[in-house]
Amino acid sequence: NNLVTSATDLKQLLGGYQPDSLSPFEDLDPSLDFSMVGTVEQALDKTIEANKQQIIIDQDQHESLLQPIRGVCRLLKKLEQLFLEKTQQKGQLEQQISALESRIESNSQQLISQQTEYEGLTNQLKQAEEKLDALKTKRFKLFGEKDVDAEQTRLQQLIDTAKTALSSASESYKFNKQRYEDTEQRQQQLSKKLADELTVENKLDKQFEQLLTQYQFEDEAAFLKADMPHEERQQLAEHQQQILNQIDRCKQNKLDYEKQLAEQTAKAITTEPEEALTAKLEETKRLKDEVNKQLGSLEERINHNELNKSKQSEVFEKIEKQDKVLQTWNELHKLIGSSDGKKFRTFAQGLTFDIMVVNANTQLHKMSDRYLLIRDEGNPLELNVIDNYQGGEIRSTKNLSGGEGFIISLALALGLSKMASHNIRVDSLFLDEGFGTLDEDSLDIALDTLTNLQQEGKLIGVISHVHALKERIHTQIKVEKLSGGHSQISGPGCQPL
Repeated sequence: NNLVTSATDLKQLLGGYQPDSLSPFEDLDPSLDFSMVGTVEQALDKTIEANKQQIIIDQDQHESLLQPIRGVCRLLKKLEQLFLEKTQQKGQLEQQISALESRIESNSQQLISQQTEYEGLTNQLKQAEEKLDALKTKRFKLFGEKDVDAEQTRLQQLIDTAKTALSSASESYKFNKQRYEDTEQRQQQLSKKLADELTVENKLDKQFEQLLTQYQFEDEAAFLKADMPHEERQQLAEHQQQILNQIDRCKQNKLDYEKQLAEQTAKAITTEPEEALTAKLEETKRLKDEVNKQLGSLEERINHNELNKSKQSEVFEKIEKQDKVLQTWNELHKLIGSSDGKKFRTFAQGLTFDIMVVNANTQLHKMSDRYLLIRDEGNPLELNVIDNYQGGEIRSTKNLSGGEGFIISLALALGLSKMASHNIRVDSLFLDEGFGTLDEDSLDIALDTLTNLQQEGKLIGVISHVHALKERIHTQIKVEKLSGGHSQISGPGCQPL
């Protein structure tokens, strides 16, 4: 009876079941199986009918009737659990809806504020557009219809030219600064020497004035007038000394004669008459007068010699001034003077060589930061390299490896091309071999550099048999060997005649 009652209630519960009425549950949980509901109704009808007719159902038939009912019970439990879960989710969703409504209200206020700000920004944008139109009009008046890229290229060329000129001026400034420092040091030495010489000159002037007074010259002109050549002065001095010696001997003889005369007079032993003695006395006086005349002539010649010495000092001063001028010419001769003009050619070539080294270093820095080119101090027209990886050691280009030498040669070629492009535009560069000496890294550096030059608008031609170049260079003109000593070329722009 309880089973029939439960079956009746369950049937009433399932009485309004329609296949589509439970489809939302299937969407919520695909594991729910509602296919057994129809089977349950049939089982319930059989159970109720058996109860009414008092039919006894065996155990197997009873289990077959209860199995779908048990399945529906399990389904109902799942639906109850799902209902509880959805009820809980509903509460959470209601809370989220409440929070969203608060956020919507806050966002609405923020939207109003942003709309106000948008209107302000719209006004600013309109003003900016008006200002932009005014600037465009002003720019057209100033710049016209000129091509911006062309103007930028022209200005970049002017900047490159200015940089090159600045680099050259910087090198010239360093050179002139060194020359100025050397000249200033030389000037200080000469100034010190001049001060010493002026001190000596003042001292000599004082001694000269004292000597003029001592030798009874009125002034320097009188001294110069009495000057004579050194050899003649020497001869006169020797002659003067001889005369003075003779005068001393004569004086001594006179004293001896006077002493002898006094002795002889006292003795009164002379046998000569007075007339003879008087004649001898007159002869002695005559000799004395001649000696005095010779002495006066010698003194005059001495005075003339002193005058000539003064004139000679002026000549020495002129010679000293000329020596200074000669020293300047000698310095200039050391720098650029030679009978065949080699020094001057080397000097002039060195100026151009410096510019080429600056341009080559600019290109070399783009390829490698290891080396820096400098001029050899002993041989001005030869190159050395500064190895930055070896503490700035200066090395000769002769001991570079093949790859390093190729990089240096490429930098020099690009530097020379840069120099030539100042007056003549050089749009092409052809390289013949040399790539076989490069390692992989050096080859990549060289090819990257040539690629950059190609992007600048230059035509780069490479003549090589290196396989790596064939893979990197797409546009190729190939030379193929034929029989009979002939060859043919193929590639872009090549066609048979």
